[in-house]
Amino acid sequence: MIKSALIAGAALGVLHGAAAHAGVYANVEANQSFQNRDYNSTLVETHLGFESPLGKSSSWYIQGGPAFLSTESETIQAASGKVGLSSALTDKLGAYGELSAVTADDYDFDSLSVGVKAGLKYSF
Repeated sequence: MIKSALIAGAALGVLHGAAAHAGVYANVEANQSFQNRDYNSTLVETHLGFESPLGKSSSWYIQGGPAFLSTESETIQAASGKVGLSSALTDKLGAYGELSAVTADDYDFDSLSVGVKAGLKYSF
C-alpha cells in the first residue's frame, strides 16, 4: 500500500481538461480493449491528481497512481500517470493534449507504454 502511495505521488502526470481553479482530485478510469470483436483486456487506473489554471484561457493537470490490467486469465498491478493541457483558442474553439504512460507489469519502469493524445474541440 505504501508502494502504491509513493507511485501515486511520483507518477502524477496528467494535463486534464479545463480547470476552473487549482486543486487536488481523485480520478478512476476504466478502458476496455477489443480485437476482432473479441474482448482483450480492461485497464482500471486509480489516480490522485492536481489541476490548475495556466494563464487566463488555459489549464493543466497531472495525475497518477496504481493501475490494474485485467485479461481473461490474469490481473496485473502496474503504475500509470498522465499529464495534460487545454487551452481556449477562441470563444468556441479549444485545443487539448495529453501524455500518458503505464508500466507493463508490477511497477517495472523499464517497460513503459507511452501514449500521446491531441485534439480540437468546437462548441456550438
